[in-house]
Amino acid sequence: MTDHASTYHPISCDFHDLLEIHATSRKPVPIVYRDDAGNAATVSAVITDVFARSGADYLSLDSGDTLRLDRLIEVDGVKLE
Repeated sequence: MTDHASTYHPISCDFHDLLEIHATSRKPVPIVYRDDAGNAATVSAVITDVFARSGADYLSLDSGDTLRLDRLIEVDGVKLE
């Protein structure tokens, strides 16, 4: 689920802080994101880490998946602005 092909667009610091809080809580949250084809997809997962790599920020999920933060649409009912 990672995307290295397009330019990364940083997310707001407030939303990044919210992701860090979820990573600390270790509780499953609903996550809506754009998949590699650009379609909205939903997963319920525990956020295990928020990290930077190669000029972009990512989430690690307990499922083993990694999502680029600018692909997020909504996390736990809070929309990315």
